Amino acid sequence: MSPSATGRTAKAMPADLAVIGLGHLGLPLAQAAVASGIETIGYDPDPRQLTEPAAGVTPADIRRMLSGGFRTVTDAAELGRVRTAVICAPTPMGADGTLDLTPLADAARALASRLRPHTTVLLESAVEPGTTEGFLRPLLEEGSGLRAGRDFHLAYSPGRTDPGRRTHGYANTPKVIGGLTPACTESAAAFYARLTDKVVRARGLREAETVKVLETNFRHVNIALVNEMAVLCHDLGIDLWDVIRCAETKPFGFQAFRPGPGVGGHGVPLDPGPTPCRPLRMVGLAQEINSRMPQYVVRRCATLLNEHGKSARGARVLLLGVTYKPDLADLQGSPATEIARRLTDLGASVSYHDPYVPDWRMDQLPVPRADSLYEAAAAADLTVLVQHHRTYDLQGLAVKAQLLLDTRGATPAGAAHRL
Repeated sequence: MSPSATGRTAKAMPADLAVIGLGHLGLPLAQAAVASGIETIGYDPDPRQLTEPAAGVTPADIRRMLSGGFRTVTDAAELGRVRTAVICAPTPMGADGTLDLTPLADAARALASRLRPHTTVLLESAVEPGTTEGFLRPLLEEGSGLRAGRDFHLAYSPGRTDPGRRTHGYANTPKVIGGLTPACTESAAAFYARLTDKVVRARGLREAETVKVLETNFRHVNIALVNEMAVLCHDLGIDLWDVIRCAETKPFGFQAFRPGPGVGGHGVPLDPGPTPCRPLRMVGLAQEINSRMPQYVVRRCATLLNEHGKSARGARVLLLGVTYKPDLADLQGSPATEIARRLTDLGASVSYHDPYVPDWRMDQLPVPRADSLYEAAAAADLTVLVQHHRTYDLQGLAVKAQLLLDTRGATPAGAAHRL
């Protein structure tokens, strides 16, 4: 469907919902809305979001959404024809370590000049507590001349998508919402009740925003703990994977996390920023630990090569799986990039294989892609499993590879060197 055709159709068919930002939050939301029979339009200044979906929504899913009435629009004027607008703009980590709110500001301005009274505006982007009221609200009010809480509803709901996991979708994942006013909260609850079986009301905007902070930091802190355990157990000659297997049999007080080559994905660890009390020191430490994992993987690579009479310089290293999550094409924050860069700096010749990534670049330079997986593994001095896609036959790879380092603990015991 061409943008021009989409725009003409949209003018004739007002929608109930506008999803602003069609990335890892917006696409699953739009998919759930269309499936629930909600007339939905999607607005995103980046047209690649539908041609290169990376949120666990496949091209086939996109086709079903379009046939179900979903429409993409490039004219922001169409945002003034909806009753509910959900902002799902990306908020990536900036170079200074804080969230970059530029895409959020752009989305807010696009909506504000078209905002009509009685519209419900929801924010799902990951933000620091206070952003919805202190940053988004002024942009919406200044651009529209309307007042939040009086002329339009404003609420926050933390995104809870888990791309690629079919067992947890919108219907069976409780939705937390917090509004500027009680009426804002109820308006948001009425919308999300059309998509999910359970709506959880927070006391307000800041509480709802902080839910996202806690959930994201919980993941990063626990991954950091198990990553530290991985380094310790390797040094002590202890099988951490067996330790985790045994520990997770405890029916209370323990949740299993597993180590890996780094932490990718869209959910960056969040520090609420300057506060009267002390900062979240544990979050900063977790970031430090997790950011060191690609370097640790490369050190293990060099050690393994050396133990087998080879040098990293000139070694042929094959990376298996370069996405941040298994069975998805999403490269956001994948540790594979830094691993490849560090191996290259050591003088290694790096190639890769990934069934979901036909073209991969490191610092704008193309990385050679292996067409024949088993032939490439047999020819490489070292094969590194960076991401475990289900299509990989790890038992067969362990037999073919000269040397195999498994950073995911996915190979059978004794079949490979584990992280």
